[in-house]
Amino acid sequence: MNDAITVRNLKKEFKAYSSRAGLKGAFRDLLTRNYKIVPAVNNISFNVKQGEMVGYIGENGAGKSTTIKMLTGILTPTSGEVIVNGMNPHKDREKFVSTIGVVFGQRSQLWWDIAVQESFRLLKKVYKVTDEQYDSHMGHVIKTLDIEPLLDKPVRKLSLGQRMRCELAAALIHNPPLLFLDEPTIGLDVLVKLKIREFLKEINEKYNTTILLTTHDLSDIEALCERVVMLDEGKIIYDGALKSLKEKWGEGKEIEFQFLEDVTLNDLNRITASSEVKWEKDEKEAIFTAFTEDNDELISLLIAKVVADLKVKDINIKETSTEEIIRNIYDRGIS
Repeated sequence: MNDAITVRNLKKEFKAYSSRAGLKGAFRDLLTRNYKIVPAVNNISFNVKQGEMVGYIGENGAGKSTTIKMLTGILTPTSGEVIVNGMNPHKDREKFVSTIGVVFGQRSQLWWDIAVQESFRLLKKVYKVTDEQYDSHMGHVIKTLDIEPLLDKPVRKLSLGQRMRCELAAALIHNPPLLFLDEPTIGLDVLVKLKIREFLKEINEKYNTTILLTTHDLSDIEALCERVVMLDEGKIIYDGALKSLKEKWGEGKEIEFQFLEDVTLNDLNRITASSEVKWEKDEKEAIFTAFTEDNDELISLLIAKVVADLKVKDINIKETSTEEIIRNIYDRGIS
């Protein structure tokens, strides 16, 4: 299987200018500026195979967007090598852009005052897509994303959810083999998110479309990606299966109890005194949560002790969420 993206020792540095104090300092700044070099992306390497869906994650300022801008040819690297779809994104610009689709959650590629379908027609001309190619491919895209009723509306009249579905369709007019998605579901309601996720899975299966997804919504990553690349301060701190990340750093299980009688934390601490368990209570929902290690025997014993002493209405066993795991990694570092 060929690589859609190859990144080797990639670096991007920016100059951060500082101002001198006082009037004299301001005059000196007019002649010479003090600056320091800040690495936004610091010597990273990774590959993405054709047909893979990869989550590219990190906190604000970790270097995610800078990487995407270099991979799409918007920014030129300070050093290192980038090959995307067999091309250098900065040198083979015109040929390269016809092989990628890009959706930035905060920026639009649709024209604000004209109808959505007019934007689609303009993009069709830009990408030199034939009528036959457009009809066979876009018919499916428009139907699946349920945007047919929106085609005659100007973009400014659309809600955020409607616009994002149209943005996604616009990025796929030329049926690119590689799709870059930067926060594609930001600010969207649950139903629109689900529709977009289902659609992305479908085009990945149907056309083997490679997808690189950056997002703060980890439920998007869990729904779509088997592999994650995690960035911190411009460096990759994890590159591997999401499943392995959860197995290795998922600290224990959470067991939620609801009771048919009045129960206090003291009661539960007394009942489970001999077990390694920490209890918390959600006052609003009247849910008691036991935090314990991920060991089937210990969990069974804990549940048996509680059920033997108290009348239980409901039990729910939850794994540590991906969000919590990743927050712990950023707080304590990976090892």
